[in-house]
Amino acid sequence: MLNAELEFTLNQSFKWAAEQRHEYMTVEHLLLALADNPSAAGVLRACGAHLDGLRDQVRTFINETIPLIPEGEERETQPTLGFQRVLQRAVFHVQSSGGKEVSGANVLVAIFSEKDSQAVYFLNQQGVTRLDVVNYIAHGVSKVSSQSA
Repeated sequence: MLNAELEFTLNQSFKWAAEQRHEYMTVEHLLLALADNPSAAGVLRACGAHLDGLRDQVRTFINETIPLIPEGEERETQPTLGFQRVLQRAVFHVQSSGGKEVSGANVLVAIFSEKDSQAVYFLNQQGVTRLDVVNYIAHGVSKVSSQSA
C-alpha cells in the first residue's frame, strides 16, 4: 500500500530516531523525514517551503522535546498515536479515492489534520497550508514562480 519511496523514508526515519535513542516517533519525525522524501519535498518546494530551514526547526524541536530512552535500557522507539493516525489517514484517503499506493505527498496532506501538532505549526510558519498542498497535488498549482522553484 505504501510506495517504495515512502517505505524507505519511514525506515530511515525510524533508524534515525532509534540511533538518537528517542523514546517516541512523532508527527514531527514524520515531517522531518518527508522533507527528504522526493514526492513530499517537491510539493513542499512548490508550496514555497524552505526545506533547510524547515529541517532545522523540526530537528531542533525534536532534540529539545522528545524524551530519550535511558542508557542501558533496551527498548524500541514507539510511534505516537498522532504518527499512527497520520499514516492511517493517508492510507484511507488514497483507498477512498481509488488509488493504489500512498506517497509522501499523501502523508503530507494527512499531517494537516493533526491541528495541535508542532509539525502543522512549522508548515504554517513556512507559509504552507493544506489547501496549497492539495492544490499542487491535484492541479499542479504552485505558489512559487517557475524561476524560483
